[in-house]
Amino acid sequence: MRVLLATRNAGKVDELRQILAEAAPHVELVGLDAVDDYPETPETELTFAGNALLKARDGVKHTGLPTIADDSGLAVDALNGMPGVLSARWAGSAKDDAANNALLLDQLADVADELRGAKFVCAAAIVWPDGRELVVHGEMPGRVIREPKGANGFGYDPLFVPEGYELTSAELSAAEKNAISHRGKAFRELASGI
Repeated sequence: MRVLLATRNAGKVDELRQILAEAAPHVELVGLDAVDDYPETPETELTFAGNALLKARDGVKHTGLPTIADDSGLAVDALNGMPGVLSARWAGSAKDDAANNALLLDQLADVADELRGAKFVCAAAIVWPDGRELVVHGEMPGRVIREPKGANGFGYDPLFVPEGYELTSAELSAAEKNAISHRGKAFRELASGI
């Protein structure tokens, strides 16, 4: 079965392909770069689930393919759950990982280590051409450290240490991260229904 993942983020496409290879090997996953361009609806919802559904509905409408989309981000305790749904654009509209990480570090500069709790949150949605919809959620609790470490992953991974670990998400292998990640949890649950 051919399924669209409504993203141009190559890291997300690779991550989900690895997860689906185990959970739903009958699925051929393609990203937005593999289909004809269409106007993408801006992420205007105030929840991860709302944004995931917007993107998945768009994908079905424009391609006719069952479409998976997610919205995920980092919720930092000391920032009252922010950057949250604004995670990718925290430092501006350019979706610049380095700028987002630098801003987050600046905002937490005076926050004590024991108060730097955070969690990655993911809402994943699938919308089928017949109108059926399913949304699932996953979380990965942990903490934000003071300087980036590691070269794997993307986004806030170099600043985030998952609960029970000493390494950042960016220091874990893809398989290690997928086993515990918010997106891995959500997509494995979603894949069980495909």
